[in-house]
Amino acid sequence: MQKNTFYSKVIAGTMTWGSWGKGFSKSSMIQLMNHCLEIGVTTFDHADIYGGYTTEEDFGNAYLDSGISRETVQFISKCGIQMDADARKNHVKHYNYNADYIIWSAEQSLKKLKTDYLDLLLLHRPSPLMNPDDIAEAITKLKKQGKIRSFGVSNFSPSQIALVETVMPVEANQIEFSLTHNDVMYDATLDDCFVNKRMAMSYSPLGSYFRTDDEISQRIRKVVKPMQEKYEATEDQLLLAWVMKHPSKIFPVVGTATKSRLSAAIEATKINIQKTDWFILLEAAKGHEVA
Repeated sequence: MQKNTFYSKVIAGTMTWGSWGKGFSKSSMIQLMNHCLEIGVTTFDHADIYGGYTTEEDFGNAYLDSGISRETVQFISKCGIQMDADARKNHVKHYNYNADYIIWSAEQSLKKLKTDYLDLLLLHRPSPLMNPDDIAEAITKLKKQGKIRSFGVSNFSPSQIALVETVMPVEANQIEFSLTHNDVMYDATLDDCFVNKRMAMSYSPLGSYFRTDDEISQRIRKVVKPMQEKYEATEDQLLLAWVMKHPSKIFPVVGTATKSRLSAAIEATKINIQKTDWFILLEAAKGHEVA
């Protein structure tokens, strides 16, 4: 199992770099990649479905022209979701974890990203029909061929991970976790990562705070404002610091494609929120004090 220090503490999520968001040109992608490296973000998180199966290739073409050494960056990608898109027609959205498909999908990601290996391949979401023997067959072959270095899952519960681990170890789990989406602290998902030394990654680490103006966000805003002066930090930095305070040593996958916000995310790694402030924020999110 790779040590988690292999990856940058803040991971750049690429979902909005392509047609699902900013629609960056090749030169803009290269500029953002270089900015990431300058501030210490060396790990890039992908999924085959991003941009309707197009963003990996857009990123890969930019990476190829960037001159960035492969040894200085880490690429994560995910497979398994079959959705209907211009680049891939599907009659119904479903999951596919047959051995041949996992291998084919990983090889497609390698081709599109212009790389010989993935540092980490994740199964994107659990399927009711997944057979751990098929998964083990594919991952064992991909590792033996040097096409992936580590294997993990995304959005899997501890019991679903246990199913896969009847045949092979799972090294990482990428899940949704934030102050406003904190169920994984209570359903054993993060406990499982800690106990089994699994790399824990959180996507959408800012949660719904900036997207909605509901009662939860209003309560959080009321208590986070005074903390900004205390910690000399922005709201998003404090929300990230709250996530990283958890003992499972979570790696936030930051979805922003804005240079200044990426730089701010790196600065958040230096913030050590006091325990009482951490619970003040949790209480605001829950709407009641802890039991």
